[in-house]
This record gives sequence, C-alpha cells and structure tokens, in this order.
Amino acid sequence: MAGRNRPVGADLVCFAGAGAYDHEIPAAVRSLAFRSEFVTAYTPYQPEVAQGVLQALFEYQTLLCRLSGVEVANASLYDGASACVEAVNLAATAADRQTVWVSEGVHPHWRDVVRTFAAGTGHDIVTLPLRNGVTALPDDSSAPAAILVQHPNYLGCLEDLTAAAAAARARGAMLLVAFDPVAAGLLRSPGAYGADVVVGEGQPFGTPLSLGGPYLGLFACRLEHVRRLPGRLVGETVDTEGRRAYVTTLRTREQDIRREKASSNVCTNQTLIAVCCAIQLSWLGTTGLRELALRCARATRYTREALLALDGVVPVADAPVLREFAVRTPVPADVVVERMAEQGFLAGVALGEEYGGGLLVAVTERRTRAEIDAYAAAFEKVLA
Repeated sequence: MAGRNRPVGADLVCFAGAGAYDHEIPAAVRSLAFRSEFVTAYTPYQPEVAQGVLQALFEYQTLLCRLSGVEVANASLYDGASACVEAVNLAATAADRQTVWVSEGVHPHWRDVVRTFAAGTGHDIVTLPLRNGVTALPDDSSAPAAILVQHPNYLGCLEDLTAAAAAARARGAMLLVAFDPVAAGLLRSPGAYGADVVVGEGQPFGTPLSLGGPYLGLFACRLEHVRRLPGRLVGETVDTEGRRAYVTTLRTREQDIRREKASSNVCTNQTLIAVCCAIQLSWLGTTGLRELALRCARATRYTREALLALDGVVPVADAPVLREFAVRTPVPADVVVERMAEQGFLAGVALGEEYGGGLLVAVTERRTRAEIDAYAAAFEKVLA
C-alpha cells in the first residue's frame, strides 16, 4: 500500500502549493537541527538546563519580528490555521467585540478552523468576498473587532494592505495579516502597512511537505498586545553572575495562570520546527531571502505566461501575483490534476466552487526552466 504513494521529487514534479510548498532545504538545517540537544529537548521550564534551546527560540522570535515588521513574536504555534485562530481571539478580546471580518482570500482550511473555534467562543465571523482576486472591503460604518486578510492571498494575488489598514483604522478595528514569509523577501512587511497582528505558515523554511504536517505557525504582534500574546515567549535576561541568559517570560499572561480570563488556551509550541526555520533563515540571510523570493517570482511569471498561451486557459484574476496563480481550464481542474499525474507532474490544487473552480499553481525556486517547459507541454497535451 505504501508503494502506491507517489512522492514529490521521486515520482512527481511539484507545481502545487496552497499553503504547502516544495522549497529547497539546505543540508545545514538537518545537520544542525537534528542534533540530539534539539531533537530530545523537553519544555524549557528549567532555564538553568535549557539555555541552548531557549536561545535558539529567542533567535527565531527575533528573525520573525524582522520578517513581519512588528515588535514581538512568540515561540511558534502549531500551523497557519491555529495562528489565525489565535489572532482572532486576541483581537476580539482587545476590542471587546465579537464580530471579525475574514477575507475570502484567506486559505479556506484556515477559515474553516477559525469558524470551528468561533462556534465555541461566540465570535461572529463575516466573510468578505473577493473581487477580481482581491478583497472587496465594505463601505458601511459597521465596526468589527478586526479585519483578517492574507497577503499574497489564497489565489496568489497581492492584496491592497494600505486600503485594508485604512478600513480597519476608520472602524477602530485591528488589522490581522496572514503573510507569506517567502514573499517577505521582496514585499514590504505587514507591519510597515500598519498590521497589528501578523501570522503565517512557516513550512517553507526548513520543513518538507511531510504529507501535510507537522508544520509551523508564525505569530507576531505589536508590543502593546504582548500581555495577550498566545503560547510561549522567550526573553533575554541576566543570571546571578551578570551573564546573558534566556527564560520563558511574562508567564502571568498564560492560560494556566489566568484561567477564565485568558484569551488563549495554547500552552506549547513547535520548538524543533521553529529551530529548523531559524537555521534556514539565518543561512539565507537578507540577501539570500530576497534571491529566493525573486527566483520564485521569475519562475512563476514564466510558468503563468506559458499556460496562458494555451488555448482555453484564462486567468482567474488579473491582480499581480508573486509565486502562485490561478487559471481556469476548458477541462475540469480535478481532471487536469489526474491526467497530469500520469505525465509525472503534481499539476496544482483544484479550487473549490466558492472560487468558481480553476487550478491553483505554485512555482518555487526548485523548478527549472526545463521542468516548466515540460509541464506546459504536458498541460497542453492533457487539454486536447
């Protein structure tokens, strides 16, 4: 039965994304992160015997703050979906309102998880529709607790964060942005646009596709909200001899102490995967991250132009994209995926009816020109 699986890389060339991406993982990541000190590390409740893992998490938090453009980050959450839930919880508690606007451009699985949690917390989740691939913001005077958008969004389109921030400020609401950490190598940070909370999926940095998990939830926010920050927070201090040291800090905000007053029930994190993320980000550096994002953007443009040159293939939206895009095909998308698998390609992800159908295609830095040309040729063949 295991032999019936068709793994990416060994059997299929991957052009699928939708939250899980086939990126290069440097050998340094596994070599360093899989040392026994990290692999076997337990919850760092005792800082005197956990300085190594605490420092690694502190470095991870610092790197995430630089990527997101806000002042404080936690030690990670479970995945992008749980990070969205915690952002909604934080905003609703801070604003003391129950309504949250969530863009249809947010990953549909993430929105499902948000709605599931909202059934228990009593939050009213209002979905904002997309217009030509980007969020259509209402022009009424209603006042939600927050507006949640994804940038780039699920269809790969770049959202207008300036407009989203203005809409949030006009209503006294918080702006929550689910961002793509790879795209952050080229785009302005969400914090630079005025985001209050920044969340995302950290899988592209150091984590293989792994059949869907475990992955890494990114969570960062403005310093004014640090007392509502979910999960663990590692801080820098000094020991009794004046030497730099690291501890889990601001423990009084955590759910096991605040009990019914807590805005979050998360009391753990993805330490090992966060360490992998920190190692890859450190290995890339600022220049390397920009080069990575640029290679994705160039490959995506080349692939998109090749597909749109085929008869019957049209874009789902005309908005700018970076490393992912959606097209409509004369053959149903799920049929295209099946036929392309026979040609040795994981063609993409078939979109649901809420997006009007279509195929979502992602192109990372791992895809070569030869692979893209072969993909386009196979695509033309399966449409015939």
